[in-house]
Amino acid sequence: SIKENAVIIVMDYAFGEQAFETMDELLKPYEADNGKVHLDVKSVSIMGKAGILEGGKGDIMIPTAHIFEGTADNYPFKNELKKEDLEGFGVRSFDGSMISVLGTSLQNKDLLKFFHDSTWNVIGLEMEGAHYQKAIQSASKIRGNISEDVKVRYAYYASDNPLETGATLASGGLGMTGVTPTYAITQKILEQIF
Repeated sequence: SIKENAVIIVMDYAFGEQAFETMDELLKPYEADNGKVHLDVKSVSIMGKAGILEGGKGDIMIPTAHIFEGTADNYPFKNELKKEDLEGFGVRSFDGSMISVLGTSLQNKDLLKFFHDSTWNVIGLEMEGAHYQKAIQSASKIRGNISEDVKVRYAYYASDNPLETGATLASGGLGMTGVTPTYAITQKILEQIF
């Protein structure tokens, strides 16, 4: 008999569409002597760095949807993390939609201001969220590779606010400003897993 042991897989940074390819492969069933084995994936938790459109460097964004820029692909989802979960750490947190952009240098203030001020309720921009969510929803809701009840957690810490600074996602490092939000997000993800 096969013993059930929980495993946490930590994957380092994926860039753009690599996020879909890596997540898609991780969620596929694997071949064993007695046929295909579907993984009993309980949750997928993603923490990343993003440009914030409301707030500043070091603040936290909790997405409720990923909007894929330049396409009609929108991925609303139930995020197990809530804005309230990340209060009390000395940084601000915001919730709303995130826009997954094609590249950092392709953005301009007018476009970002439109997404922030319109009914899209965009709080930030990043490059992988729509790709991750596409793979998770395909695996859970279409292909049946994992349970439809898989829990999803997303949180981003802000690298910059391009509406204020004109900077892009490629702007410099966070330094010590990134420590608090990174540890806060990690703590809350681990508390929810265990």
